Amino acid sequence: MTPEGPFSARFRLITLGTVVLVFVAAFENLAVTTVMPVISAELDGSALYAVAFAAPLAVSVVGMVAAGQWCDTSGPRVPLCASVALFIAGLVVAGLAGSMEQVVVGRLVQGLGSGGVTVTLYVIVARVFPGALQPRVFGLMSAAWVIPALVGPFIAGVLGETVGWRWVFLGVAFICVPALGLLLPVMRTLRRAQTGTASGFRIPRLLWSGLLAAGILALSVSAEFGGAVALVVAVAAVVVAVVAIRPLVPRGTLTGRTGLPRIVLTRLVLAGGFFATETYLPYLLTRDYDFSPGQAGLALSVSGVAWGAASLLQGRYAARLRDRAVLTAGTALVAAAVAVTLATAALGLPGWIAIAGWALSGTGMGLAYPRLSVLLLSGSSHDDQGFNSSALNIADAAGPAVALSVAGLAFQALPGAGADGFARVFGLGLLLALGAVALARGAAPRTAPSAVSGARG
Repeated sequence: MTPEGPFSARFRLITLGTVVLVFVAAFENLAVTTVMPVISAELDGSALYAVAFAAPLAVSVVGMVAAGQWCDTSGPRVPLCASVALFIAGLVVAGLAGSMEQVVVGRLVQGLGSGGVTVTLYVIVARVFPGALQPRVFGLMSAAWVIPALVGPFIAGVLGETVGWRWVFLGVAFICVPALGLLLPVMRTLRRAQTGTASGFRIPRLLWSGLLAAGILALSVSAEFGGAVALVVAVAAVVVAVVAIRPLVPRGTLTGRTGLPRIVLTRLVLAGGFFATETYLPYLLTRDYDFSPGQAGLALSVSGVAWGAASLLQGRYAARLRDRAVLTAGTALVAAAVAVTLATAALGLPGWIAIAGWALSGTGMGLAYPRLSVLLLSGSSHDDQGFNSSALNIADAAGPAVALSVAGLAFQALPGAGADGFARVFGLGLLLALGAVALARGAAPRTAPSAVSGARG
């Protein structure tokens, strides 16, 4: 008997709907990263550049927690619809914005929706697909980043230079509508019997998620206060964020306890180092190297393609590859890529070196990210899939949000916001990436390969 695949009759609609939604989110992510320097210049919003990225990540934590509890209570159908609706609303607000502050508001709404979408997709994969198929499904989800990586930055650059950056947001909003329509029949196939036994929303967890978001947002704008006040606000915000995240992740996460806690912490640190660097790389290329937005977007393209290819390969050969070796190689490649970017900024090397080197980061993330998702799902029971999926995705959001906030503080508040400012940002990224290398060794057992896998964010 031929084994069922992700596109067999039983799973075809669910697989297709999931991949399309990831495709749309991937295009938006890469396109906005490419065109944000243009938005910042037109709206005089350089002071809010980092905030425009950190803010949606911070608020997405609330969406993740709410969606995770909602999924555990009644299944993923309704939370997915609500999350997609919020995502679209945020895109419209940002696309129609007349100031950088309004762009940030739209990004906040968008982030709330994107956080919910990510968690519900994880729960759908965990509940619908057998463990043997999950590596292939998550590999397809990562592969959905390949085409956006190839064309997203280019299209965003062209739009920014011709009809305007607003269509990067509004165009994606239009695409989301048919994507949601495709998913509606998919979600009807999820039987109510597949829901968990959770007793309902845990209000304290929602409050903690709101406090975490508030702490990250305060950190992201702390540079605006200037001087000693900025430092005091930043330190207080970090303390609030650390206190608030503890109830939202497995016990022992902040101390790196072996098992699920170490998996979540590794993901948090790795995501922080990668995305802080990737967000500022197009900014470096457009400002200091006179690259066009489309040319600067090549860095995102090569990384995205490498990410998708590496993820597909590790998914195909998941049964042969040991978790510890994959995680160590993946995190080391990310650290090497960030080191190349740092050297480019600090030594004034040609910009194409940073673009070529950034392909290593995509390869590393394509290896490490899926395998961390594997380990998390394989260690989760049916009733805590929502909580653990939420925790992993909170790490995906909180790590980059805090890293971007600190990067923005270093770039804006400290003297020398030119090449030295970029070097400080990339130095922070390297420190985090090296931390992920150290954590990765304890995030997986020494022996058996995993039975399941995961995808880009």
